[in-house]
Amino acid sequence: MHYSSLAVRWCSAAVFGVAVAFFSHVGVAQDAKKPGAEELKKHKTSPGGQYQPSLDVMKDQDVEQPGVKEGVPTLSGAEFQIAKKIYFERCAGCHGVLRKGATGKPLTTKETKELGYDYLKSFITYGSPGGMPNWGTSGQMTDQEIDIMSRYLLNEPPTPPEFGLKEIKATWKVLVAPEDRPSKKMNDIDLDNLFSVTLRDTGEIALIDGGTKKIITIIETGYAVHISRLSASGRYLFVIGRDAKINMIDLWMKTPATVAETKIGLEARSVETSKMKGWEDKYAIAGSYWPPQFVIMDGDTLEPLKIVSTRGMTVDEQDYHPEPRVAAIVGSHYRPEFIVNVKETGKILLVNYEDINNLQVTTIGAERFLHDGGLDSTKRYFLVAANARNTIAVIDTKTGKLVKLVRDGVGQTPHPGRGANFVHPKFGPVWATSHLGDETVALIGTDPEKHPESAWKVVQSLEGQGGGSLFIKTHPNSSNLWVDTPLNPDAEASSSVAVFDINKIDEEYEVIPIGEMSGISEGVRRVVQGEYNRDGTEIWFSVWNGKDQESAIVVIDDKTRKLKTVIRDKRLVTPTGKFNVFNTKNDVY
Repeated sequence: MHYSSLAVRWCSAAVFGVAVAFFSHVGVAQDAKKPGAEELKKHKTSPGGQYQPSLDVMKDQDVEQPGVKEGVPTLSGAEFQIAKKIYFERCAGCHGVLRKGATGKPLTTKETKELGYDYLKSFITYGSPGGMPNWGTSGQMTDQEIDIMSRYLLNEPPTPPEFGLKEIKATWKVLVAPEDRPSKKMNDIDLDNLFSVTLRDTGEIALIDGGTKKIITIIETGYAVHISRLSASGRYLFVIGRDAKINMIDLWMKTPATVAETKIGLEARSVETSKMKGWEDKYAIAGSYWPPQFVIMDGDTLEPLKIVSTRGMTVDEQDYHPEPRVAAIVGSHYRPEFIVNVKETGKILLVNYEDINNLQVTTIGAERFLHDGGLDSTKRYFLVAANARNTIAVIDTKTGKLVKLVRDGVGQTPHPGRGANFVHPKFGPVWATSHLGDETVALIGTDPEKHPESAWKVVQSLEGQGGGSLFIKTHPNSSNLWVDTPLNPDAEASSSVAVFDINKIDEEYEVIPIGEMSGISEGVRRVVQGEYNRDGTEIWFSVWNGKDQESAIVVIDDKTRKLKTVIRDKRLVTPTGKFNVFNTKNDVY
């Protein structure tokens, strides 16, 4: 399977903001010409240029075809369905559901009619070095599809349906009522060393025992689970699919199973639970990409209690944005709050859940295109990547204020996952992020008390094996820092990981050939997302192939960096994210 199509299938929409210029200011001013050979070569070999985010669930939504205005090229019903599917798979992630712009430029009819059919067709065919993929010359779109898309962009965009309380409640199911659930743990599973593993293309998760490395059960979920999160008690596992379906799984049952489920929108990426002492397991929260909103739910049943729209003004130009998507959500350990990141407006919302009927929300203006991030080692400070702006925003969750926007030294398109915390031999506690757009790893100081000279700045930039990184990982009991590169266009880099010795951080990294270790010979064997067991003695990597190919999980002994075991099972279809219960529950990363 082609590299970029794999990336589209798993990575979140507009995660990286790499298709930032469908029409760059320079490009609009020029005639629509085929880019030079060197420009195209640079674009094709750039991980940022190759990656295309998508709204791959939205493509299946039933939307009404807008009426055609006089003088606008028409689309048949069949052509409209083709165009809608292509747009949501390949364009909406950057240009927005309503085509009003996100990390990419607006594509409203006001803009497209000025440019005209021929210009649109040329740009779709050849792309631009600024980030627009060369859909035609790469062979990913046919001439007929390019013609359809050029006409589609000259017509008004369809508007997907909203999703309010009535629609959410229609999907809400309590399969096992709280009073009918076990009053004590009914299995002998070592829950602290249990892994929740996303089986991306089958709409399932696998619960795998960290000791035996055996699959305990497979649970049907929403499409392409994006993350797994644990309740504060560790009893309940919450997973959310890209189709916005949430499963609440009771890990105390003899065989863990879903006890409640709901759907909070049409596309989503984030779910979290209340973590503050005294509020453990009281509430759950989820944020959606469409409609742009977040939903607070009962922590025992997933009953929807409060829906809040995120539509509003951007932090920079203060223009109205109609679809600011909800990215990462983190539960605060210092205050009864959820930290909600709103991608397109660049706002971080501190949502106080003490009284949800009189909801208090503190709005922090940070930087646009917020995506993912995590807490520092003290769990006081939250660091989040505004990836299209190459910025890390730092929030003090104790005081509820913005500490710093870290820009200097941050590489191209940071994508930290939740980041990695460790003690630097010179600069003290740091939080690390790798990057999609270049080979660097940025280390940011996080100790303003004992190391004030290092706090909230990039204290060191490491050089890894290449761009295309999605996740970086370490553990408090480890001296290793692992960096994956699954979206690197080089096959050897994408099927291996780099590992640094934290105690000798200035020394060259070692390359570990995870794909080769898996014993699988077919497919691209992209290696993604290291996850530690509870004790930090071993790290698991997914070897991610196509749906019809064999995939696996490779377990590495963290101390020796040698192969420990390979988990191969025909039920492991497209394994991607892995979440250890203890580490996820306690924000250990």
